[in-house]
Amino acid sequence: MNIIFMGTPDFAAAILDRLMRENVPVTLAVTQPDREKGRGRKIEESAVKTCAEKWNIPVFQPSKIRQPENAERIRAEKPDLIIVAAFGQILSQEILDIPRLGCINVHGSLLPKYRGAAPIQRSILDGEKETGVTIMQMDAGIDTGDMIAQEKVEIAADETSGSLYEKLAEAGGNLLIRTLPSILDGTAVRTPQPEEGASYAKMLDRRMGKIDWTKSAEEIGRLVRGLNPWPSAYTTLGGREFKIWGAAAQDGGSADLECPADADVCAPGTVVCTDKERIYVKTGRGILALTEVQAEGKKRMPASAFMRGFHFEPGKTVLGGEVLK
Repeated sequence: MNIIFMGTPDFAAAILDRLMRENVPVTLAVTQPDREKGRGRKIEESAVKTCAEKWNIPVFQPSKIRQPENAERIRAEKPDLIIVAAFGQILSQEILDIPRLGCINVHGSLLPKYRGAAPIQRSILDGEKETGVTIMQMDAGIDTGDMIAQEKVEIAADETSGSLYEKLAEAGGNLLIRTLPSILDGTAVRTPQPEEGASYAKMLDRRMGKIDWTKSAEEIGRLVRGLNPWPSAYTTLGGREFKIWGAAAQDGGSADLECPADADVCAPGTVVCTDKERIYVKTGRGILALTEVQAEGKKRMPASAFMRGFHFEPGKTVLGGEVLK
């Protein structure tokens, strides 16, 4: 039995690691090429490549998987099955047709909801209470193939996309191990996806992270959690970029806060008060409590640590505006 695994980020690496711990015969790992990252432009390999090297699995890193010569490399492996998890490239029909048992995908949502590139982040941005993983038979569409198995996962009130990635990776690995025997022996039941309830989670970009303080505290809180760790939510402080890593809507608004500034008359984005642990900001509806922040050129830190070096003037300090060049 020959199985090829295709994936790139930590989500996929956790699933590959689980397969190897269960002695599943993965003979080749296909992942994205090494990339330059960070201000130093240091070359970094994908999480899947790191995992594959740990398990001594040969690694193939095509820049464009749909090029004909790459299909030939896949065909040379004579795979019985290809398992895909967050690979990051769309497979050609030629590749989908190579394995005897086809290609299956471990997708981070309860399909047909949140097809596409960013299902985990979108579930938090939209305020969902639960999500899950789906194992599906891949077809030429984007996450439109027949479903084989699903498992639900609860989204905690303080969930970030990073913590949800870990939950779903574990659930996906467990579900795959339970489902794989029926896929390999041909007894797995495949159910077409209903079109009712289908939605698409488009790819994220950095511009999504700019905070609009006229929105509600609840919505901005979801933005902060949904874009943590990437691309991150940000605003400005004194004309410089100011990232918000931790924030939550304040229960009761300003009613239970002793604010020197009148929150009712302050503009959205105004710091209305602080305490030892939090910075309280007026929004279009409600108060947002900031708990973890990062000033431009500095490390991320608890709001309490940041306030030891920066004085906020309630009613006068306003977040947002143009970034200084």
